[in-house]
Amino acid sequence: MSKQRILLAEDDENLGKLLTTFLKAKGFDTDLAVNGKIAFEKFNTKKYDFLILDVMMPERDGFAVAEDIRKIDKETPILFLTAKSMKDDKLKGFAIGADDYLTKPFSMEELLARINAINKRMSKNDTSSSPVETFTLASASFNPITRVLSISGDEKKLTTKENQLLHLLCKSRPDVLDREVALRAIWGDDNYFNGRSMDVYIAKLRKLLRDESRIEIINIHGKGFRLIVND
Repeated sequence: MSKQRILLAEDDENLGKLLTTFLKAKGFDTDLAVNGKIAFEKFNTKKYDFLILDVMMPERDGFAVAEDIRKIDKETPILFLTAKSMKDDKLKGFAIGADDYLTKPFSMEELLARINAINKRMSKNDTSSSPVETFTLASASFNPITRVLSISGDEKKLTTKENQLLHLLCKSRPDVLDREVALRAIWGDDNYFNGRSMDVYIAKLRKLLRDESRIEIINIHGKGFRLIVND
């Protein structure tokens, strides 16, 4: 059985290292991000099973990171760490989609207990034994691991950005893929020039998918893109 992979976002260097060492000792494959921007970049380059986000971080705070993550991933558990104990902050965290909230200072064993409790709840709700790696879109299939898009037996190898963008569109279905979220996830910045680049890649994906008329990528004005599959 493979180790559960945790992304820990904590800007306090000493606490971050301490928590990382503890979690690794408990059998978790743990990556540390020292700010919110790095945390979101790591999330979009590797598959994580559990997220621990400090609320107060430079670059981007834990709430902002979680909001972007929830727009493209509704399932991965999120545990917030915070020095605050205000009720409003806790309510905000749960409204974003947090699974639990731990107020500093806390003991290592309490953190472990919270992680185990969330994992137990998730396992009860999980109806599959392993994550789906291939997306079925009408007569097409898409595997983001191998970067292969297959339509009626015709296989096409996608470029890295084509693959990342189609993967985000698939994960966001049936909701809208937020334009700024996609830009930050793939290009690292939502500036004008990156936006024009993404429009080019959307056009490329439409061209790649044109042999399957039941698949559409439509623009949602002022928001982003939606992948529609008319089965």
